[in-house]
Amino acid sequence: MARKTDIPSSNYGEPRKFDPNFRGPVHNRSCTDVVCCVIFIIVILGYIALGTVAWIHGDPRKVVYPTDSHGQFCGHQNTPNAHKAILFYFNMLKCANPAVLINLQCPTTQLCVSKCPDRFSTLLDAWNTKNWEYYRQFCKPGFEIGSKSATEVIRDEDCPSMIVPSRPFLQRCFPDFITRNGILTVANQTLFKDGNNNERSVSDLKEAAKGLASLLNAREIGMKIFEDYANSWDWILIGLVITMVVSLLFILLLRFTASVLLWLTVFGVFGALNYGIWHCYWEYDTLTGKPGADVAISDIGLHTDFSIYLQLSQTWLIFMISLSVIEVILFIMVIFLRMRLRIAIALLEEGSKAISHIMTTLFYPIITFFLLAICIAYWAVTAVFLASSGNAVYKVTPTDDACMYANLTCRPKTFSQTNITKVCPGAQCLFAFYGGESVYHRYILVLHLCNLFAFLWLVNFTIALGQCTLAGAFASYYWALKKPDDIPACPLYSSFSRAIRYHTGSLAFGSLILAMVQLARIVLEYLDHKLRGSQNACARFLFCCLRCCFYCLERFIKFINRNAYIMIAIYGKSFCTSSRDSFCLLMRNILRVAVLDKVTDFLLFLGKLLISGSVGVLAFFFFTRKIPVIQEEVPSLNYFWVPLLTVIFGSYMIAHGFFNVYAMCVDTLFLCFLWDLEVNDGSPERPFYMKRCLRKLLSKTNVQKTRREHR
Repeated sequence: MARKTDIPSSNYGEPRKFDPNFRGPVHNRSCTDVVCCVIFIIVILGYIALGTVAWIHGDPRKVVYPTDSHGQFCGHQNTPNAHKAILFYFNMLKCANPAVLINLQCPTTQLCVSKCPDRFSTLLDAWNTKNWEYYRQFCKPGFEIGSKSATEVIRDEDCPSMIVPSRPFLQRCFPDFITRNGILTVANQTLFKDGNNNERSVSDLKEAAKGLASLLNAREIGMKIFEDYANSWDWILIGLVITMVVSLLFILLLRFTASVLLWLTVFGVFGALNYGIWHCYWEYDTLTGKPGADVAISDIGLHTDFSIYLQLSQTWLIFMISLSVIEVILFIMVIFLRMRLRIAIALLEEGSKAISHIMTTLFYPIITFFLLAICIAYWAVTAVFLASSGNAVYKVTPTDDACMYANLTCRPKTFSQTNITKVCPGAQCLFAFYGGESVYHRYILVLHLCNLFAFLWLVNFTIALGQCTLAGAFASYYWALKKPDDIPACPLYSSFSRAIRYHTGSLAFGSLILAMVQLARIVLEYLDHKLRGSQNACARFLFCCLRCCFYCLERFIKFINRNAYIMIAIYGKSFCTSSRDSFCLLMRNILRVAVLDKVTDFLLFLGKLLISGSVGVLAFFFFTRKIPVIQEEVPSLNYFWVPLLTVIFGSYMIAHGFFNVYAMCVDTLFLCFLWDLEVNDGSPERPFYMKRCLRKLLSKTNVQKTRREHR
């Protein structure tokens, strides 16, 4: 008598009828979702046109090099500024904040220089003195002393009224701020003279350079991180290669000893956690009572040197408690799921055998990676060219705000012929930003959104193509009655050909839906970031709800699409039909989906965790010089956690790539398994295609006329 859970629910459609001609993925199929395929091709052609237009109008030099007040690039080769790579601001006090400086819209003359000032000085102090030779290098080219009075020079901004000790950041001269005992100083001074020789406090420069101290600190950290990568890149690469080899061996070994390896994975994770708990306790016990080791973490504050925290007993206590909680949670989950592990193991054994018969599937992610790299590179290049589109825009910059022509657009070549200089003495026509008034420039934001949307669509299509291709290959394995004899030749290539030839439209349809949701999420995140300071509590709550809803919607669509692509690969139906069939099939077997599929995902996650964790532990001992045999080979590092985190993250991503193929195999076999249960009954006319181990677990048999099982 069948169990109640085995009876499909009619609320989600009737079980599929038996088809005597079905022998695996349908070969006699037709094109699906043709309209969406045509739209997709048009969008690709439009995307190419968008990139071409961006390349015509864009100029990456506008992003790479700073631009002075005359629209010339600083540091660009074969120009007068080839050896002047740094942008200098005549009057830093006119700049409101660092964002204005970085956006090149500070209302003061900007000049390309070879180095930043290293001392305090004013034009009035340097005028006709021995310091003039040093000071004149920050004046406009061609300026000669004596042609104007000092007052006229300051008014016309031929020379800066003052200079302050600075250092380059983002190829621009910023005041050399240093905080000493909570007091902001520049070159150890708190006072300086402005252009009128009046004493000013360094705090007057604070608004013009607000937040630069942290930015400069971030720059120093960034340089040290870059240096660590340069010194350890070869060892990082070795760690990633080890991960790739271990991941491949892990999957291949599942073919023979799936149950042993899975239980070893579980116990390996527990063993690693137990070792971590013991090590944390040992460190905690060793540091307890030592002078300075009992200081609370909150009293230390934030530091980039992680070794400071490792010298505190409280740090190891927190690590020990965290690992203990994680171990208890994992132990409870394993206890409650132990009865379902046998079925999960059977599915994993079947998946391992499928991959062992179709080994080329393990290398298909290389194709996906290559296609994704092309999409990302094209999007990035197009985005840079769009961002650098436009001509130099010049604005009238008066000496005071009372000028009626302030901030109006001007032309440098004809500016001296206008009456602006007469109405507003000292006003200049200075470069402000890149832009334009054409239709192209007015809709540049729309073009950025189009670039982003096309990128998301292409990325999702590439992933969908990979999923459909792998599903078709693994379905060929499952629906072969006599394995491996009945497996068709080149199943991966055949599946890829069917997906491209017949189902480009269906894959594009599913990718389009997902891309639209992802674009909405990105827009929401952007609006939330921009409006965060002006939002009230109600608006923040609304944005939070919208972001949560779209996140859940994206996850649901990914789940629907993944199973729809499996059905497309097998039966060759349209996207909507395949989505409905797969969803109804899963809902008719909701208990199996909830338990078997998620248990399999959990076990695969444990495998990723074990591989990346083992490589991470090995990298930790190596980069902290705790392996005596190869201590001399360890490179000198500023932060050992830089290569360590890179190895751990890279190892997880590599293991994730290998296990993604395996997960797709298990998901495909699972859907085929559910379909097999619905359409077949084990009779000679309708035999089960599942392997003997699965039939045994479910008490199913294949019966011939002689009542003997033929498999």
